Amino acid sequence: MFRYFFIICFLLLGTDTAGASTGLPSSTSIGSGNQPIILAPRWGFYAHQQINRLAVFTLPADMMPFFKKHIGFLADNAVNPDKRRYAVVGEAPRHFIDLDVYSDTSATTLPRLYRDATERYGADTLALHGIVPWQIQLTKYQLTEAFRQRDVRRILRVAADLGHYIADANVPLHTTRNYNGQLTGQQGIHGFWESRLPELFSSSYDFLTGPAEYLYSPQKAAWRAVFNAHAALDSVLRFERELTVATGDTRKFSFEERNGLTTKVYAADFSQQYHALLRGQVERQMRASVKMIGDFWYTCWVDAGQPDLKALAKYQFTEREQQEDVEEKKSWLKRLFSARDE
Repeated sequence: MFRYFFIICFLLLGTDTAGASTGLPSSTSIGSGNQPIILAPRWGFYAHQQINRLAVFTLPADMMPFFKKHIGFLADNAVNPDKRRYAVVGEAPRHFIDLDVYSDTSATTLPRLYRDATERYGADTLALHGIVPWQIQLTKYQLTEAFRQRDVRRILRVAADLGHYIADANVPLHTTRNYNGQLTGQQGIHGFWESRLPELFSSSYDFLTGPAEYLYSPQKAAWRAVFNAHAALDSVLRFERELTVATGDTRKFSFEERNGLTTKVYAADFSQQYHALLRGQVERQMRASVKMIGDFWYTCWVDAGQPDLKALAKYQFTEREQQEDVEEKKSWLKRLFSARDE
């Protein structure tokens, strides 16, 4: 059943052969009668796509023609790392870090360099508790190299991935072993915070972040993001718990019809009250993600020597390259396995 669940999840929330989003809502249920299955992807596919899309508009004029031309690709493929979680070995730990499993997260205890961290804890321990800040650093290097080599296809693929990892690093529930409230009787809070709330309220968010800025220490920026997100974790859990006690379980959930399917969701009133208690927290974290992605894309380009992206903007994907992308995504469906579900 577990394997079948994720096959269905990928089929429904994947992309078509043109690479475009299916347009399904971020939470979809499959089932019949009174037993719906709720699918709630990380940050919600909608949020990840919007964050990558908005990050393009933080870039300077020399980068804009290239990124604006491929804005659809960057948005549609922002969700690829989530699709690979159950198909590519080693993908799942790239999305989170359980800061609360370490007794002290200062630099002396939790090294900022991955090499030093593996020497202290071992690669298996790091993989178990997540490596997102280190992954951001690695992907930053990969994007810089792609710019340096003027490899259009790789620039776009790696830039989309980097945006995903950065957005995940800004989610409070991606910084704790209690990632879905399973340790505090709040199962489902992960999808609630990063899928349901953006779905309901992000249309009114202010995403004006200012222009992208050069990062003199991308490593510090990655760690600052996860520490800032972790600092917000207490509010995420406490407000939901207190509101549940005050409201009662019977008013916490409701059912909606989507694409002819009955979907169990957090009730609109409960969501509104919780969103108000958070006082703009989801908006702040989404906006921080947008700005940080723009900063990283810009920094990679500068570190690569500022190649002429206006010339690269003329590049057109060949039919073979498009077909290879389609086949790669199909292959993810053929080798699914169990992995921690953020």
